[in-house]
Amino acid sequence: MRTRRGAALISAATAGVLLSACTAGGGSNSGAAAAFDPNQQLTLTVYSNFADRELGVLNKALDGFRAKYPNIKVNSQGNQDDDKITQSIRSGNPPDVAISFATDNIGQFCSSKAWQDLKPHLDRDKLDLNQIPQAVRDYTSYQGTRCAMPMLADVNGLYYNKDLFAQAGITAAPKNMTELFEDAKKLTQRNPDGSIKTIGFIPQIGFYANHPQIWAPQFGAKWVDGNGKSDLATDPGWQELFTFQKKLVDFYGWENLQKFTAGLGQEYSADHGFNKGQVAMMFDGEYRTAFINNDAPKLNYGTAPSPVADDRANLYGGGYTTGTIVGIPKGAKNSAAGWELVKYLSTDTGALVQLANGLNNVPSTKDALHSPDLKLPPQFKTFLDIFDNPNLASNPASPNGGAYIKTVEDFANSWQSGKVTDLKGELAKVDKTIDDAKALGGN
Repeated sequence: MRTRRGAALISAATAGVLLSACTAGGGSNSGAAAAFDPNQQLTLTVYSNFADRELGVLNKALDGFRAKYPNIKVNSQGNQDDDKITQSIRSGNPPDVAISFATDNIGQFCSSKAWQDLKPHLDRDKLDLNQIPQAVRDYTSYQGTRCAMPMLADVNGLYYNKDLFAQAGITAAPKNMTELFEDAKKLTQRNPDGSIKTIGFIPQIGFYANHPQIWAPQFGAKWVDGNGKSDLATDPGWQELFTFQKKLVDFYGWENLQKFTAGLGQEYSADHGFNKGQVAMMFDGEYRTAFINNDAPKLNYGTAPSPVADDRANLYGGGYTTGTIVGIPKGAKNSAAGWELVKYLSTDTGALVQLANGLNNVPSTKDALHSPDLKLPPQFKTFLDIFDNPNLASNPASPNGGAYIKTVEDFANSWQSGKVTDLKGELAKVDKTIDDAKALGGN
């Protein structure tokens, strides 16, 4: 049920620690992989940001590793975010294995060598990375360095209220943006004064799960060109995305939209607007199924792949993904045994299925994805199918984390509120801001 909303922008504290991490702590990040002795008695320390029930789910999965290697004890410590992980690296006392929700930090983890290069282990063990979708391989490596492996994934799609659909005479989820727009109009109900009572679809970037990286795959929008430079102004997908998004905003009226969303429940509260029947359609991740099961179990809803641009029908069925990552910090005392645990959490089908069932996230290998032992609600299958689609996409890693996403979202706030009229010209300014920041970040 955990999400990665808070991982969109690497914190200043984390960035500073990571930049200096390559000069702190012991151990080596290169050369041959250290030999693993399963008979050696030792304790592996694992840091993760899991807490409460979810930490219990992780610990149950770790029981399988303990059973496989009875000489190894595992000290699992929850509530350890990326700042705490990187501070431990800087102090020279890191955990043996680190689990992070912040995939946007992968560029810093790999480029600073704060997380060890896993290539020696992968080469020695001849691990088949084709078990992992390309988009997932991309967000666990940076510029050819793989310093992390995936451990579960989040996948975004469309949620829709079946009862509201039936009342509006709509029989199927929209597959393209024209259908989304027309359905949103039919599903929207207004009060006598023209204010919004029930909204068909919230187009407001920055609200709930509406973020640029989640919209981009539906328009085939590319973040960078062949030289790694920001490409928003020249890639037609971005202009089409923002033009469509503003069309929906204008249909509702910016002031009306702001007033309506201000009155909705918080994103992770029981009175979320979708739970209450105030929102008919929305983009969100697979983890929302667990929230709905807990907070609104009687809600009659369906899920589908997110609709795509009208001229990009070939993209339908794919979507945006990100996920949990696991690696070995620089200076880890037991890197050989640590790798065995990383490998277990990222490739063992039984462990991944167990974690997926307990956390309501998508398992990150093809074998686990198709396991008959997955026990998830019917609406969850949509996200398994999206993850298995060749059009699955993520956003590129950057040396300064998700700062570029924040830059685009800041622009979107000006655009949707009517403060920007020259779309292409302003996107060119966004490109320059992103490229300048990346250069300062050590790209």
